[in-house]
Amino acid sequence: MFMNILEEKEKNLYKLIDKLNLLTSTYSQSTYQTDNILREKNEILKQKREIEKKNQELIREHKYLKNKIENLRRDLKKKTNLENEFNQEIEEISQETQNLYEELDKWRT
Repeated sequence: MFMNILEEKEKNLYKLIDKLNLLTSTYSQSTYQTDNILREKNEILKQKREIEKKNQELIREHKYLKNKIENLRRDLKKKTNLENEFNQEIEEISQETQNLYEELDKWRT
């Protein structure tokens, strides 16, 4: 979604630049106005580059965090499986102990 917005802004920027170029070439404007328009154009292009750079940083960070979350999920799943196995073993030992106790009790009586 963010990329679509960025692409749309980029299209609008290029349209604006084309219009500015057309204006510059068709009207006889003062040098001062032309310079102002060119300065604005350059500022807009600079802002565009900064936004693109930040966007790339965000994409990298998103990818890193996504991988980190996936690793944490895998670790959690492994630990949950180990815990389940451990609980199963405890249950089995408990059952064996109960059986042994009952067996001992039979011998006593």
